[in-house]
Amino acid sequence: MFSKILIAEDHESSNFSVQKVLEELDISNIDYVYYCDDAFSFLKKSLEISLPYEVLITDLSFEEDDRKQIIKNGRELIKCCKEIYPDLKVIVFSAEHRLGVIDLLFKELEINAFVRKARSDSQELRNAVKAIRNDETYISHNLKLPVKSINTLEFSNYDISILQLLSEGILQKNIPKKLLEKDIYPNSLSSVEKRINAMKVVLAAKNVEELIASCKEIGII
Repeated sequence: MFSKILIAEDHESSNFSVQKVLEELDISNIDYVYYCDDAFSFLKKSLEISLPYEVLITDLSFEEDDRKQIIKNGRELIKCCKEIYPDLKVIVFSAEHRLGVIDLLFKELEINAFVRKARSDSQELRNAVKAIRNDETYISHNLKLPVKSINTLEFSNYDISILQLLSEGILQKNIPKKLLEKDIYPNSLSSVEKRINAMKVVLAAKNVEELIASCKEIGII
């Protein structure tokens, strides 16, 4: 079993629950933090003394308070940690339920397991820890469908940004301006149109309305 695990969870009750599960698995070297910046700092220090964490268990959403943070959410934390320590195994413990979003966590951030906060999540977390110890990936059984069964068209964050804007009622012709405001590239109208048309073809959507409905149904947005 693992010997050193780091928990990043801003809700005290959830943080305590994760600690309890790990203790039941006879993992004694457990550190926990409530902020992403602290988690990244802990990982860097562990690398400096050549005693790195083997696993990071993190939520995706972290509430903002009066303490300013450079790393503001779990996605950013995972990315930063992977950049300095690619061998770090990651379990995401989150209330997120959209299968398309979860799929992207595996594809883009290369997480090892996803456990949804729900009924029986303690057992799911135990299963996840055991699975990644055997170099297996793990997804909570309380999700409706295995992520592998969802055709997400290799949706990137760029695609999701476009879809999100469309779902908010932004006209296609106005999307380039919105992307530019967010420093998202490419942001030309032709690039946006190509991505929308490609997604419509794969999801067999006749128009933008059907595209958005399909994406919501499979959890991409």
